[in-house]
Amino acid sequence: MVSRVRVWLNRTYAENVFFMDQLRRNPSDRAVEIHATHGDADSPVLAAADTAELEPEGLSPAGYVEYALAQCRRRGIDVFVPRLHQSAIVAHRADFEAVGTALLAPPPEAVAVFHDKVIAYEAVQAVGVPVPPWWRVRNADELLAAVEELEEAGHKACFKPASGAGGVGFRVITRAPFSLMHLDGFPTPYVQLDLVLDALRRTDEPVDWLVMPRLEQPEVSVDCLTGPDNRVRLAIGRIKNGRRRGFTVQEPWLEPARLIAEGFGLHYLSNIQFRMFGRTPVLMDVNTRPAGGLHQLSLCGVNVPWLAVQLALGDDPGEVVPPFLGQDYTVVSGPRPLRPVSIPQQRSEVEAPLLPTVPAPAPVDSVGSGAAQALPL
Repeated sequence: MVSRVRVWLNRTYAENVFFMDQLRRNPSDRAVEIHATHGDADSPVLAAADTAELEPEGLSPAGYVEYALAQCRRRGIDVFVPRLHQSAIVAHRADFEAVGTALLAPPPEAVAVFHDKVIAYEAVQAVGVPVPPWWRVRNADELLAAVEELEEAGHKACFKPASGAGGVGFRVITRAPFSLMHLDGFPTPYVQLDLVLDALRRTDEPVDWLVMPRLEQPEVSVDCLTGPDNRVRLAIGRIKNGRRRGFTVQEPWLEPARLIAEGFGLHYLSNIQFRMFGRTPVLMDVNTRPAGGLHQLSLCGVNVPWLAVQLALGDDPGEVVPPFLGQDYTVVSGPRPLRPVSIPQQRSEVEAPLLPTVPAPAPVDSVGSGAAQALPL
C-alpha cells in the first residue's frame, strides 16, 4: 500500500483552497493529507485542511523557522509549501531535510534576487529579458523627477513598493485635482500627485518605491514548474485581458519565462508576469511561489500542484505538455465553508493511516470563498 503524503501550507492566500483540492484529486490516486496554518481563524484554507492551527503572532523570521521545524516534526510533514517567511525558511533547507521534510520552494539565492524588484529588474535585464523603464524613489523630489520624465515621454506614471506581493501598494499617478468626481462610484487605483508629494514631505517613515510607466494589457502570467536541475518541466501562460481569461504557449511569452526560471534556479513553482510596453512584452513581476490562479491550469488538463509535489518527493514527471488549451473563461467568487471562530480540537494521532488510499471527493457544492473559481465564458 502506497503511503499517504502529508503537505503543509503556511499562511497563504484564500485561493489556495483549490491548490488543496487538486492535491487530493491527484491522478496518482495517492492519499494526501493537508495541514494548514494561518493568522486568521476565518481563512478558508484552515477550513479546507485536514488539520489546522492558528499561527503565533510576533515571531521574528528566525523564530518562525523554529516554529516551522517543530510543526514539521510534530505533524510528520513530507512537503512544506512556504509563503510566509519564505526567505528565512529556504535558508534552512538542510534542517528541514533532516526532519524528513522537502521544501517546495526555490533556493535562497533565487528568492533573494526576486525579493527586491529593482535587483530583479537589473538581473533579468542582464540576461536579455526586456523590462520597462523604472526609477527607485525614496522621497518627494525623486518621485516628482521620475513622474515628469515619464509624462514627457507620453506615459502615465505608477508606483508600487520595491518589495511586496500582489497588487499591494500599487497606485497610478494623476494630476487631476481631487474633487467630488473622485468620490463617485467605486474606489480606483488613481491617486493625486500633489497629495502623494505632500504625504512624502510630511512623513518621517522611509519609503522605497518603484516608479514606472503604466503597462498595458494583455497581462500574461506564466506558471513554471522547474526541477532542482534548473530545467523547466512545464510552462503555460495565463492571459488576462479585462474580464476575459485564456491560455497561451506562444514563445514570445514562454521563452523569457523559461530563461528566468532556468537561469536563476526558480525550482518547483514560480509565476512570471509580463505586460505590454508599447509593442514589446516586458517583465512586470516574478513570484517565487505558486500563483493564486495556478488551479486554473486544470482547464488545460494538467494538475500542476500534484506535479510539483511529485517533483519535491523525487518522482520526476519529466517534461509535461498540456494535452490541450482550455477555452476562454472568467473568474467569479462564491461561498466556501469556514470553521467555527474557535479552531476545533484536532483529531489525536493514531498509528493507522489517517486517510484511505483514495481520498473521498470534496463536496460538489463547495466553491471559492473570497477565492476565485474559473468558469468558462
